Amino acid sequence: MSLTKSHGNMYPWVTHMHSHLAGACPHKCRYCYVQAHERRWKTGRYAGPLRLVDSEFEVKYGKGKTIFVEHMNDLLANGVPDEWIADIIRHCMEWPENTYVFQSKNPMRFIDFLWPDNAILGTTIETNRVIPGMSDAPVPAERYRAMRAVRLLPDKHRVFITIEPVLDFDVYILAGWIAEIRPDFLNLGADSKGNGLPEPMVEKILTLTEVLRRSGIELREKHNLERLVRRQQS
Repeated sequence: MSLTKSHGNMYPWVTHMHSHLAGACPHKCRYCYVQAHERRWKTGRYAGPLRLVDSEFEVKYGKGKTIFVEHMNDLLANGVPDEWIADIIRHCMEWPENTYVFQSKNPMRFIDFLWPDNAILGTTIETNRVIPGMSDAPVPAERYRAMRAVRLLPDKHRVFITIEPVLDFDVYILAGWIAEIRPDFLNLGADSKGNGLPEPMVEKILTLTEVLRRSGIELREKHNLERLVRRQQS
């Protein structure tokens, strides 16, 4: 894999993506599009044990880009050794004139490393609830507490939260978590892959977005939320 331009429905504010890791993500999220792609096409790239692809460290990042690093895996999953993470961070630091996006469902490991000055650190909190069989990642409450701690680090990186795919939630608990984290922005979107997930009523989403806007949090909503509106109006 080389440095690729961002496309599809991920993040429109990201310009490029790159991954040094191969193997299956240990989190095994039920809605993971990477593993669905691997099951269908059997490329082998994202199957088997986690491993580094040495040739990816030869990729030249240039400058002026916003690069989502390890967009096909979770850099901070517990199965990823510290030295691999440090090597990937060093590769990014060789090209300081870019913005680097790091997102993990194991955000407690953010505090263990020094990140590029222009890094944006984020996690997914798709609900405040524990939904059995959804993922082997740390539960949402652990991610919330970790990101609250990241916000207190002396290195003031930008922080973001992604609620995607949005799962059924308790409005004021989830809104309270987000308000405590105080992210620089929040991504909000629905399942795009027909995974049959337990989704909230539109009224909950509207209430959540209104509460967050009143808190001064920038919302970046995705068009795939329209599917929930159409489904629940029919």
